[in-house]
Amino acid sequence: MTWADFWSLISTLNGEATRANCRRLAEELSRRPVPGIIGFAERHAEALYRLDQEKFGTLPVTGMTDEAGDPFPQSADTFLYARCAVVAAGQDIWEGAFSDAGAFAPYTSTEYDGEWLLYVPGQAYQLATGKEWHHLTRYCFESYSNRDGWPHLRD
Repeated sequence: MTWADFWSLISTLNGEATRANCRRLAEELSRRPVPGIIGFAERHAEALYRLDQEKFGTLPVTGMTDEAGDPFPQSADTFLYARCAVVAAGQDIWEGAFSDAGAFAPYTSTEYDGEWLLYVPGQAYQLATGKEWHHLTRYCFESYSNRDGWPHLRD
């Protein structure tokens, strides 16, 4: 799948990874051949992996503070969901974040939880084949897996 095809499919989310939007995307994706579903999963994993950087992961959760009034840090899960929200927001937001970490910051808010986007490839595959999704992507999208993006975590 080309990046243009990936971003075209992402645009069907209308900027938000809501449950309904992601279900609609999964249905659209399920009408493609299985290699297209796999291609989408690969591009999605790579897009998330590329956002897995210290400059984004160390941003505080927008609108939250701890008991002392200090900024509330992102957990590994909330950072993953924020990256999904940035991808769901579209190509312009995703690309813009690399040159301006401030463009990423609003997506750390709990209002932009992009978790549902993680399930799209599996849902599409199940709709298309009736089987469970067991594909492992080339890029690991779990938080802190991009060692180049987290130089302080290198061994």
